[in-house]
Amino acid sequence: MKCNYHTHNTFCDGKEPIEAFVKRASELHFDHLGFSSHAPVDFENSFAIAESDLPAYLEEIKRQQSLHPELQLFAALECDFVPDVTHPFDYFRAQHHFNYLIGGVHLVKPPHGSDLWFIDGSKQEIYDEGLARLFDNNIRKAVTAFWEQTFEMIETQHFDIIAHMDKIKMHNRDRFFHEDEQWYRVLVDHAVSLIKKYNLIVEINLRGLYKKRCNTFYPSPIIIQQLAKADIPVVISSDAHKSEELELFYDEAVKAIRDAGIQQMACLKNGQWTSYSDF
Repeated sequence: MKCNYHTHNTFCDGKEPIEAFVKRASELHFDHLGFSSHAPVDFENSFAIAESDLPAYLEEIKRQQSLHPELQLFAALECDFVPDVTHPFDYFRAQHHFNYLIGGVHLVKPPHGSDLWFIDGSKQEIYDEGLARLFDNNIRKAVTAFWEQTFEMIETQHFDIIAHMDKIKMHNRDRFFHEDEQWYRVLVDHAVSLIKKYNLIVEINLRGLYKKRCNTFYPSPIIIQQLAKADIPVVISSDAHKSEELELFYDEAVKAIRDAGIQQMACLKNGQWTSYSDF
């Protein structure tokens, strides 16, 4: 089995249409390909699908499925969670039929105030500016806000896969904190315990590596080992925005998963998440 459930396209901030990803996935002999456009948000942005485009998005995936029976396609959304700002994830389930939902934190809301800290994207200076302006360069306070927002998402929203769970490290690059610091490990441990409690799947996200924004997967190998010990299901996610990115570092991810002691990965069959070992 070869699966990817996190793929973007021109309905959101992806750089190619759905058709291009389907063609490339077929060439690479993928078995499953899931599309996960960024869910609509009620503020001006350049990354999310417009709510009015959701029917066309779903229809195009359905059309491509009819043209490519050799490949199982899935329709999903990557939903941002910002307390009191973004839609509850169930809002999208009620409006349309999606095969699954991915939940993630890209914008961190400080404990006090309404401005948001953008921790994603290509520009490290935006991360640094937000850290200074919204958190007075208190990295522990800022990182804790990210993880507490993640905890709240896990405990209050209904979704299937948690996206790039430790993305807060991306622009850090060991400048402000180190992942082996005790306070950071306590936050990660709590996230893992909640993921287990709420039966979520964790993606091993490859984008930081192939975009050269991070020197490890999301999550880091030490967290992957924790997932293995807790018997938490995982998937490999390219988080591709171009079709050429679909398979980058895929083999390396398989090795990391096996090295951590994980013997099975999750896959979606007949509307239910199950597992497979032939990866």
